[in-house]
Amino acid sequence: MGLPALEFSDCCLDSPQFRERLKSHEAELDKTNKFIKELIKDGKSLIAALKNLSSAKRKFADSLNEFKFRCIGDAETDDEICIAKSLQEFATVLRNLEDERMRMIENAGEVLITPLEKFRKEQIGAAKDAKKKYDKETEKYCGVLEKHLNLSSKKKESQLQEADSQVDLVRQHFYEVSLEYVFKVQEVQERKMFEFVEPLLAFLQGLFTFYHHGYELAKDFSDFKTELTISIQNTRNRFEGTRSEVESLMRKMKENPDEHRNMSPFTMEGYLYVQEKRHFGTSWVKHYCTYQRDSKRITMVPFDQKSGGKGGEDEAVTLKSCIRRKTDSIEKRFCFDVEAVDRPGVITMQALSEEDRKLWMEAMDGREPVYNSNKDNQSEGTAQLDNIGFSIIRKCINAVETRGINEQGLYRIVGVNSRVQKLLSILMDPKTASETETDICAEWEIKTITSALKTYLRMLPGPLMMYQFQRSFIKAAKLENQESRISEIHNLVHRLPEKNRQMLQMLTNHLANVANNHKQNLMTVANLGVVFGPTLLRPQEETVAAIMDIKFQNIVVEILIENHEKIFNTVPETLPPNSQLLLISHKKNTDSKPPSCSERPLTLFHTAQANENQETRNSIINSSLESVISSNVNSFLHSNSTLRPNLNSSDPDLEVIKPSRPNSLSSISGAWLVGRNPEWEDRTNPRKLRGVPITLGTEATLLSFT
Repeated sequence: MGLPALEFSDCCLDSPQFRERLKSHEAELDKTNKFIKELIKDGKSLIAALKNLSSAKRKFADSLNEFKFRCIGDAETDDEICIAKSLQEFATVLRNLEDERMRMIENAGEVLITPLEKFRKEQIGAAKDAKKKYDKETEKYCGVLEKHLNLSSKKKESQLQEADSQVDLVRQHFYEVSLEYVFKVQEVQERKMFEFVEPLLAFLQGLFTFYHHGYELAKDFSDFKTELTISIQNTRNRFEGTRSEVESLMRKMKENPDEHRNMSPFTMEGYLYVQEKRHFGTSWVKHYCTYQRDSKRITMVPFDQKSGGKGGEDEAVTLKSCIRRKTDSIEKRFCFDVEAVDRPGVITMQALSEEDRKLWMEAMDGREPVYNSNKDNQSEGTAQLDNIGFSIIRKCINAVETRGINEQGLYRIVGVNSRVQKLLSILMDPKTASETETDICAEWEIKTITSALKTYLRMLPGPLMMYQFQRSFIKAAKLENQESRISEIHNLVHRLPEKNRQMLQMLTNHLANVANNHKQNLMTVANLGVVFGPTLLRPQEETVAAIMDIKFQNIVVEILIENHEKIFNTVPETLPPNSQLLLISHKKNTDSKPPSCSERPLTLFHTAQANENQETRNSIINSSLESVISSNVNSFLHSNSTLRPNLNSSDPDLEVIKPSRPNSLSSISGAWLVGRNPEWEDRTNPRKLRGVPITLGTEATLLSFT
């Protein structure tokens, strides 16, 4: 029930019931006063806690903003860039949110604490003061009344009248005070209904404003959140593939580390202990040494692996001689002496083992270093880009597109290895392949067919997009601008041999069809890039750095799929810089065989004829090549007249060979026929020609300068 009303008429009677009703109002005021006091205390604690929370979140945001991701490799994918900047985006959102929180906290003092304190002080405090005055007047009135009633009736009439008037004055004053007190009590009871609740409502409104601001921030953040979620998923998918590759390489290194050493620019490198003479005797200091056979330069870097720091300055000397130390001439094992041209005395070095000393001795004695090239893991010599190869890929693609284009996890779910090998053996059988172009029968599962397609591509002697272009494709994927990436990859694709490009086009068109059905098969362009990137662009040398570039291989495949019509159906506007080359395709009759010595590119270097020996050597080369080049150039000029758009007879620095020119090597002695073998890239040294088959082969590049 509510409080009873206090009637002003009861103030005059001042009955016990009136006093009881007044006491209930007073008790309610005391309760309200205590509640407001606790509420103010809790409100201040809440504001302090919010300030501490805001401070902690700001510190958290600062930590996020200061951290910078550093990815493995010399460039980052778009997904990695998105993930790297995500921390700064998070920090920005948190800071923006905390700015709004601080505005709410600053307003909370004004809209909540101050009004409550004012109500408690001015209203409830005034009611307490009125009660004190009322109690005082009650006591005074009761005392005067009792004293007046004790007056003797024998006193003079004038004294009695004066006493009566004094009592009337006191009673009247008591009555007025009683009325004021009742008015104030009821006023406070009514005021608390709005003056107490209104500040709480304003505080809640501030909270709602803060939360609404957070909602608006979440809406603005939604697009980046979606992009980031996709980038995280793509990065996780690439990580799974990369992790398995790295683990495989680690196991190979454990089993036989010598077969997986990196190709090094130095003839020999590694740790050696170098004997140094000190005042108190001799000491052996650990150095990391490198040796370059061509320049005979030895570089020694004092380095302690335990402390992780250099122990002095680097030193480089030129080798004069290297002599093995006899065992009985020194207490240490595995030692050898080195004499330098530019340093007096002998440098005594200690290898880590007898085998290590042997390698250092062989390197410094001018003998060839031991390099173990990384071998391709796939079977070579069995799969080729011949009619059978095209037939196999075409049959697999046709089976997938007619029977399984909507299967979930297409190309990602692998088939049973024994079934895959059996299907490949049937498809690769020359008798079966030459008989008919019939489709693969329905008894073969789609996952078996897709695995067979991928396995066949991995069985090629080299990746479909070729080892020599692998780094160029990776560099193209690392370009910052998407249009630049597409343009560069467009150029590179048209530098591939004709059969490679035809096979790549057929495969890419198929993958685009698969991606168009990603809602059913769940294979997006990004997922297909993860599956086919390592297959189409595998590196020649298997290293951790190469594995870290798998993500860029995936990007290349994504670009091929998304832009396949432009890349394969249009000729690039410009060739890449430093590549004004005329690619000559010479069709071979024996497509099923790997390139023989006679089919490899011709490498001929344009040099001045310095002496008679050189003239004699060139004469021998001319006579041995005259007939081959004559027939091949004539064949090219009559059968393959499609040239690059920017290579024409109007170029003052470049002249295309015409049929009217004589068919002899001497008549095109101003031409450079440049092959792609990396061993032949030194175009200034004619000695590089010795021991190299000199024939015009499948993919020579022909330049003629006027």
